[in-house]
Amino acid sequence: MWSLIRPCGMPSSSCTMNTYLFLYYLIQFCGHSWIFTNMIIRFLSFGKDSLADTFYSIGLVMRLCQSLSILELLHILVGIEENRFLPRFLQITERIIILFVVITSQEEVQGKYIVCVLFFLWNLLDVVRYTYCMLSVSGTYYGALTWLNYTLWIPVYPLSVLAKAFAIYESLPYFESFGTYSTKLPFPVALSIYFPYILKLYLAMLFVGIIVVCMLTYSTFRQ
Repeated sequence: MWSLIRPCGMPSSSCTMNTYLFLYYLIQFCGHSWIFTNMIIRFLSFGKDSLADTFYSIGLVMRLCQSLSILELLHILVGIEENRFLPRFLQITERIIILFVVITSQEEVQGKYIVCVLFFLWNLLDVVRYTYCMLSVSGTYYGALTWLNYTLWIPVYPLSVLAKAFAIYESLPYFESFGTYSTKLPFPVALSIYFPYILKLYLAMLFVGIIVVCMLTYSTFRQ
């Protein structure tokens, strides 16, 4: 899903942009590597007990990394990163909604095992992606890493969508009980917003989105 970045050339502006991209990818690589390593070490040390408090251990760093990823949309718009805007926009939006709206807002959901599974899948993809992009900016390419970057998402991304869907399903009873984000708009609109209905609609859109992302990404590879 990640296109190759042009190596640093003679113009100083191009070199500055490549330096910026390298530092950005390096920060993301360090953040996701820390999360991924932390999850593995905790599981090896504490076993199944470590799954329930995954969010409490790495949630802050996860939120920082996902918030920072919004910059990638700006990179595409200004042309310093060659990538399709719509697939990346859908991926980032999905993560922001699941992480900040569904998981962060409901403490009861944070202790579910599905959160650990979802974070593991996200970071498995991101460690490979940011390693590949960081090396690409510096003009370094490895055949095995390139192959892994362009093929790992094929089995992992659909699994992550299923994990997102299950996380939403697990959160529905809590949104229904606590009324989080459900509200009634004042006069003259007089419209009630029942947030669980929005989540159920989004649940259906997730499966449509995965088809769109896969088709757009496949068309990118064919070009």
